[in-house]
Amino acid sequence: MDVHEAVTTRRAVRAFTAEPVPRQVLERVLATACHAPSGGNLQPWQVYVLTGAALAEVKKRTAERLAAGDPGDEREYPMYPAALGSPYRERRASAAELRYAALGIPRGDARARAGAVAANWDCFGAPAALFCYLDRAMGAPQWADAGMYLQTVMLLLRAEGLHSCPQMAWSVYRETVAEVVAPPGGLVLFCGLSVGHADPGFRAPRTPRAPLTETVTFLE
Repeated sequence: MDVHEAVTTRRAVRAFTAEPVPRQVLERVLATACHAPSGGNLQPWQVYVLTGAALAEVKKRTAERLAAGDPGDEREYPMYPAALGSPYRERRASAAELRYAALGIPRGDARARAGAVAANWDCFGAPAALFCYLDRAMGAPQWADAGMYLQTVMLLLRAEGLHSCPQMAWSVYRETVAEVVAPPGGLVLFCGLSVGHADPGFRAPRTPRAPLTETVTFLE
């Protein structure tokens, strides 16, 4: 699989099979991904890889909080600007509608939509998950570096025939994740990344991207 195919076939998969992901595959991907760009070679990420009993424990504890009506932990960073302007607001709304339509969930079915969101905290059935932390002292450039690192991880997973789903949703239950992974003080959970084999029955609409003319300007 060349890099163009890896990019165009990467998507946020939200339904995985239970087929395990071999540790040697994860190690190979992460050993290669460390070559992602990093300003000053800081490599500001700290990644925890959970499978088996460790991941099952995170899922179980989070499910117990959900069942108890626990709304989760206070966010440590905003996922989106408070006042999201155009065209970003419309793009986000369109992506959400496409996703729920593929799941057969009507606009007014709040309970079904909440259920779809809750599937995040089961990692959509994935048998492996990565949790990416950053040092709290890091700024916007280092968060950007972490994004480039995670994109590299996701493309390498595609080269291995695997899929993934990046999930900032895990920041909502960060304290539960911390109970299991026991990160050092001073780290903030950026996101989780579910990893595995896509369920063949997964219905995933291709979210359209903005045309080049909206996001790129050529000057000659």
